[in-house]
Amino acid sequence: MHGVGFIGAIIIGVFAGWIAEKVMNRDHGFWVNLVVGLVGSLLGAFLAGMLGIHFWGWVGSLVISTLGAILLLWLLGLIKRA
Repeated sequence: MHGVGFIGAIIIGVFAGWIAEKVMNRDHGFWVNLVVGLVGSLLGAFLAGMLGIHFWGWVGSLVISTLGAILLLWLLGLIKRA
């Protein structure tokens, strides 16, 4: 997450986890949303870098983090079913 700082990354992680939770129709608590959002942000940033997508600031970080968190929840759902 470029240009948002440590506290900003935590706030974005919580929001990204919460948005991903709602999109994927799941029900988690605050701490799970935080972890899913932060891990999702790492996953999203990695994939965005691989695809050459550049993002800056709060909105860009939130979008990339949310997409990464949704992907993470989707992958975890696949593993859970198997």
